Amino acid sequence: MNIPSTLKTTGRAAASLALVALSTAAAFAQEAAPAAAPAAPAAPTPVLDTGNTAWMLTSTALVLMMTIPGLALFYGGMVRKKNVLATIMQSFAITCLVTVLWFMFGYSLAFTTNESASMNAYIGGFSRFFHHGITVTTLWLPGVSNIPEFVFSMFQMTFAIITPALIAGAFAERMKFSALLLFMGLWLVFVYAPIAHWVWGGGFLGAAGVLDFAGGTVVHINAGVAGLVCALVLGKREGYGTTNMAPHNLVYSVIGASLLWVGWFGFNAGSELAADGLAGAAMMNTQVATAAAALAWMFAEWIVAKKPSVLGIISGAVAGLVAVTPASGFVNPTGAFIVGILAGVICYLSAVKLKHALGYDDSLDAFGVHGIGGIVGALLTGALADPAINALGKDASVGKQIYGIIFTILWTAIATFVILYIVKALVGLRPSTQEEVEGLDVTQHGEVVP
Repeated sequence: MNIPSTLKTTGRAAASLALVALSTAAAFAQEAAPAAAPAAPAAPTPVLDTGNTAWMLTSTALVLMMTIPGLALFYGGMVRKKNVLATIMQSFAITCLVTVLWFMFGYSLAFTTNESASMNAYIGGFSRFFHHGITVTTLWLPGVSNIPEFVFSMFQMTFAIITPALIAGAFAERMKFSALLLFMGLWLVFVYAPIAHWVWGGGFLGAAGVLDFAGGTVVHINAGVAGLVCALVLGKREGYGTTNMAPHNLVYSVIGASLLWVGWFGFNAGSELAADGLAGAAMMNTQVATAAAALAWMFAEWIVAKKPSVLGIISGAVAGLVAVTPASGFVNPTGAFIVGILAGVICYLSAVKLKHALGYDDSLDAFGVHGIGGIVGALLTGALADPAINALGKDASVGKQIYGIIFTILWTAIATFVILYIVKALVGLRPSTQEEVEGLDVTQHGEVVP
């Protein structure tokens, strides 16, 4: 087949133009390709961290041990023999009651986000009532701690258990058991859960920069102030000031204090929610502060009362544990040493001198040790926080800590007062004088220690 020359010429021109166009398009494509944003790789799916989870399971068991049997024995040994079963029963029953309420309502109110942004500053939401929506694959802090949410809730439950149990030390030997159960249930929902949310759950105190690593504000100031209000509203024990109310078995109390000390490593180091260097620092700080406070209380008592007592040294240890709690993940060991010394001396003066000077009956020094110790620790956290230990410490200030202390004291005192009068109207607060004199073991529970 013959092709005319004009067509051949036209064809060659068209082909040349096509080649030029293709070359130009390829050049543009090569230039444009680098300018296009590369597709972002898909974010890896968070995977459960078995090391962190193992540590948190251990910490949870340690903190539960602080209440039963730790606090139960610590308080049980310090009361008179006729009230030892009733006192131990309080810690055990509170453990059971708070467990159920935390599962039902407490966890959600403390640690979920409220649908109302304005309300979320003060209280969590309802999405986790009865732990709805949590499965075995649900993680807490995915991409950070990567621990199961069930484990996180259980860990926080042990904090919710020991806080109201601490309050019972302030009114030991003089509250009806029915009143105790009703009071503690209401107090958990209307006092503990909101304050836990304020500090740890996304509420206004945490947003304001208030530092509380493991519960100086949420647990100890909260429980101590509530205990003081309870002591004032209930009044003094029958025979207070005239009857011998010495501890009936300090061996129980030493064992209880020792269990508290060991369990506190879960309390403080566990609050890092990970098995890492900061957890190790919190553990070291806990040990140093506790030992320093125990010695400080012992020597202060030795100087003032001329003899170092067993009750004194174990009370000093608990004071150190309390005071280092908010600071444990923010200070260095030297800071923890300072916290311990100051807490030992100040709490000794509060529990032994201030209580007698003001005349209130804080039976087992819940306010003198936990309230005052928590305040001391919170203030020193603001003063001694070390950014080299925890980067959040760079913004620490005593002023922010005072802000948190004031709001906690106000809400706890007012709400506790109201709850007590509601309970008083419903079931009464105290047993009869005769029942109290006879002892709560037999009158409240029908049992006695032989």
